[in-house]
Amino acid sequence: MGEGAFRGLYSIVALILFGLMIYFYRIIGREPPLWDAGDAGWIAGTILMWLGAILFVGSFLGNPALVGAPGPAGGPKGVLAITRHPMMWGFAIWAAVHLMILGQPKSLVFDGAIVILALAGAAGQDHKKSVLMGESWHEWTAQTAFVPFTRGLAYPGTIALIGGTLLYLIATWAHPIPAGIWRWIGEAR
Repeated sequence: MGEGAFRGLYSIVALILFGLMIYFYRIIGREPPLWDAGDAGWIAGTILMWLGAILFVGSFLGNPALVGAPGPAGGPKGVLAITRHPMMWGFAIWAAVHLMILGQPKSLVFDGAIVILALAGAAGQDHKKSVLMGESWHEWTAQTAFVPFTRGLAYPGTIALIGGTLLYLIATWAHPIPAGIWRWIGEAR
């Protein structure tokens, strides 16, 4: 099987499995939470979701880890100066915040699986790129961080900051329960 066919099949299988996860998550219904995140948890979650949205949007800008992208050129810029896996960290942060806020047994399974898959996927991607790209990937990893901000603070870039903020505002406004800043300023729907 060629690489294009493999990517297509992989995408179909991933979408089907993700759809099944969502289906079972919904039919389980509401469960009593194992903990209460409280206002501190909601505040932390609000900030982290905003960061996750910025990383996600920025992941589409000059990211050498995207499928079919050319190898790294020059030093890391934008969200890539924060982490070399901004999309995967965006997913992991999204899932971790939902797990922290909801605290339901089904969240431990659903959101926990997304966190594990995102971070294990990022580690696997590092390994694959290392094999495929050799020294150029090793040079890139020497300049970038796996875990966000472990190489210091960095500006995510204007497009990522504005686009991520818009994504965050729209997604939290459209959320089924008041989330993000809408939890405190009320729904404007």
